[in-house]
Amino acid sequence: MFSAAVVGTGLIGTSIALALRDQGIVPHLVDRDPEAARTAADLGAGVVEFPREPVDLAVLAVPPQHVAQVLKEYQLLGLAHDFTDVASVKVRPQREAAELGCDLARFVGGHPMGGREQSGPLAAQRDLFRGRPWVLTPSAVSREAAVRRVGELAELCGAHPVVMTQSDHDRAVALTSHAPHVVATLLAARLLSGDESQLRLSGQGLRDTTRIAGGDPGLWTDILGSNAAAVAEVLADFATDLHTVVEALRDLGTRAPEEPRISTAQLTSALVRGTQGRARIPVPASGGLRLSGATSRG
Repeated sequence: MFSAAVVGTGLIGTSIALALRDQGIVPHLVDRDPEAARTAADLGAGVVEFPREPVDLAVLAVPPQHVAQVLKEYQLLGLAHDFTDVASVKVRPQREAAELGCDLARFVGGHPMGGREQSGPLAAQRDLFRGRPWVLTPSAVSREAAVRRVGELAELCGAHPVVMTQSDHDRAVALTSHAPHVVATLLAARLLSGDESQLRLSGQGLRDTTRIAGGDPGLWTDILGSNAAAVAEVLADFATDLHTVVEALRDLGTRAPEEPRISTAQLTSALVRGTQGRARIPVPASGGLRLSGATSRG
């Protein structure tokens, strides 16, 4: 029987534990906040106790900046035979784990591609990862047994394991998750300057566009700072496009409507490219999502 421990009983950790419970596995729940662990246990996510002997796999559901230190701590305590994490950045934790002298043969980076803007165990969902990709980023020294166990974890949670390098993963999430979070947040921040009469006109489009801006600012500061270079590269290109649109709109606002102008073509081009880009987002299907260029591995 697959045995597991979950370190960190927030949204992701508790959701993983609930999914494992549905498969007949009772995870050991570990958290520096005893109340969070008890709340997760009350939801049926597992038991709040340190295992008497090492479990097969420990899932480190902690922010990126804490992964390496927590890995070191629980490897020394003998919590599990193998370890994985669920942080949304992979290069930095791997580098820091190596610097701390962690046993990297027994560690495989992981990132389930599912989440919510809410946080904490009460926001957890047992089907949060169903049909979603679960990225595995084994290093050159990760042992095969550890990779198999993390792949099995993903499948037990209803996800589809895919393998990527750490750097490829970080560039991918910079484009598809981290930079979009910044854009949604900056757009939502513009609403602070609106008066009540303006905000009463808000529609579903604005709610959809700014939904992810409700994420925990502290956690996102960590995520963005841990993947800073890749996110900055995406946002720099976005800023160039935004500048072009701003200048086109300014021109359209000052010139006579009948005058031929390049600004109309620039604006139309930006809108067309947007529809084309959105059309490239994979649509969930019965087989789940796959990451472009990633190799499936069970």
